[in-house]
Amino acid sequence: MAKAQEQVSSEFLGVVQLDPITINGQDDPLNFSSVHEGEDIEKGRLRNFEDVLRATPGIGVNSSGGTNLSTIYIRGVGSMYPMSLDDSAATFTLDGSPLSARHISLGTLDAERIEVLKGPQGTKSSAAALAGTVNVITVKPSRVQEGYLRSEIGQEGQYLLEGAVGGPLSETLSGRVALRYSGSEHWVENRQTGGPVSDPKEFAFRGSLLWEGQQGTSALLTYEHQKIEALPNLIMLKPYDRYGKLDLPPGLYDQVEKSIDRTSLQITHDLGGSRITSLTSYLTGDNTEVAAYDRILYEALYGTPGEFWNIDEAREKVFNQDIRWASSEGAPFDWVIGASFEHFDGSYDTPRNTYGTSSATFRDFESERYALYGNVTIPLGGEVDLSAGLRQNWTESSYDGAYHGGSSIVYESRSRSEDFLTGQLGLSWDVSPATTLHAKIARGHVPGGYNIYATQPADSDPYHGATNDTVEVGFATAFADGALELNGALFASQVDNNHLLSYDSVTYVVSTLNADTRSRGLELQGTWHASPAFSISAGVSYVDAEITSNVFGIGDGDVNSGNKVPDVAPWTAHLSTNYRRTVQSFLGLANPILDARLDYSFVGSRPADPQNHFDLDPYHKLDMRLGLTQGQTEYYVAVENLLDEQIELYGYYAPDSGASYGGIARGRAVTVGLTHRF
Repeated sequence: MAKAQEQVSSEFLGVVQLDPITINGQDDPLNFSSVHEGEDIEKGRLRNFEDVLRATPGIGVNSSGGTNLSTIYIRGVGSMYPMSLDDSAATFTLDGSPLSARHISLGTLDAERIEVLKGPQGTKSSAAALAGTVNVITVKPSRVQEGYLRSEIGQEGQYLLEGAVGGPLSETLSGRVALRYSGSEHWVENRQTGGPVSDPKEFAFRGSLLWEGQQGTSALLTYEHQKIEALPNLIMLKPYDRYGKLDLPPGLYDQVEKSIDRTSLQITHDLGGSRITSLTSYLTGDNTEVAAYDRILYEALYGTPGEFWNIDEAREKVFNQDIRWASSEGAPFDWVIGASFEHFDGSYDTPRNTYGTSSATFRDFESERYALYGNVTIPLGGEVDLSAGLRQNWTESSYDGAYHGGSSIVYESRSRSEDFLTGQLGLSWDVSPATTLHAKIARGHVPGGYNIYATQPADSDPYHGATNDTVEVGFATAFADGALELNGALFASQVDNNHLLSYDSVTYVVSTLNADTRSRGLELQGTWHASPAFSISAGVSYVDAEITSNVFGIGDGDVNSGNKVPDVAPWTAHLSTNYRRTVQSFLGLANPILDARLDYSFVGSRPADPQNHFDLDPYHKLDMRLGLTQGQTEYYVAVENLLDEQIELYGYYAPDSGASYGGIARGRAVTVGLTHRF
């Protein structure tokens, strides 16, 4: 595989050398991906997984701004609203441990890099995916004593304290600890108080121990805790005030809380030309959420004064075991075989609402997933490699519901099983030392399940698993001794039984359905090291995503074949510019290093819902960061959303009233801070 990793050299006086930027993770030529390195995550101010996804071309995100509801589309492929706690076309892994896509509000604490792999996955690791996989790789303990401290304050009460320290503890043991504590005033105003609707806070901790024994054996033990408080899902009448306004009882969102605790143990052992890896993880998650129609929206929907809110409580326990045996670097050909097991135990309850506990609903879910997977890459000669992989999945799941209705309770139990074979076949050709072409076909699958929002037995009918067949051709190349890197791809996907959630905004009834979709498009991304002081990274994506089957008689209107897939913008783009060099002394700093960065994201107009009632407005988001480094300390100022754009997070239409609602992101905000490294 061609790689352009050479560092650009220079004799320029006063110029600070820049590390090369990896833009596409093309160690695997058949996995077109976007990679966000740790420095880009920090200086691009990508504080959580959602920020990372919104800064990645070709990704569509539907989010309410809170901690509980989100949908992700990769190249136009994704569930049209999540149906269950583990329903996602895109999978997440945190250092190899699986995470639900409902956790995209979690922070990027001490991240080394985040990889967004596009297209079906699952033959090379335990992470199976219909549309793609997001791999979060954190900084591991090392034999070097080092760390950092960071502090920020900003507009709207923003503050952040963060730090990490790691290094050797003995001849064979190393450790690392990372912490983050942050918060702010919410950007939406409560009309009843004149202040913010809440004061969100986040706390995150990660501790790791790495033991490196003899004969190629190592063990990495990690414990992680993340907690987010008072970050609500936004349901606001359109058109919005400039920065949004809600009319709700003060303190209603104070009970909103999300936390996860994750423990993992990774053991590796080298066997000459191969390596065995065992990864065991256990995750618990707790989420209390408020879904509220405030007085402004309630009157628009029903024509009378009032308000309505639900308290939703989600719990999950996930145990995962993966064993993987793979070839080592330098082997005659690459291969991997593995087996994985996952046990999921969760609940999604609505114990009370505005009117009390008389209509409480309790729903319990359990599933077990087994998989065998394998992949081999064989040289065919003439710099051509053939890659082939298969994955066999088995899923057993069950559902138990208790529906309260006044003085009566209705109980229900269901169970289902599902198995499916997926795989991929591809060719890569090193046309020259700097250019590689690739082509592949792949199939991905996500299992079916049960409706977490069911309020009666009729709503809990299971939905089918979805299948994605994808074709892709692409290239990766480099010019000028690695100063310019480019890669691109053309793709087409056909999804059968895609997941579609139906919501009735009048009765609050939610149903789960299936609909076919297709998408096609192109992507191009690259980096230009214009000089050792200046570099540009850019990416652009075009996606045409369409629903290809009719779904009639659902809550807020029929879905017709030919409708566009919601939340998928035809055009998305991201541009980052970096300028870094030493400057003359000033402000008491002796020859400081100037570090300037601009990040620009464009997301085009996209349908708000599967019925295509209306489109969300396009937006341009411009962020700026300017820093001065003296020795090991950097002082900086950052401006997010410099253009003060009103960025819509999602939208929905209620046809009976003609009202539209949704949520918006924070407007312009200025922050100052410092980072000290040691």
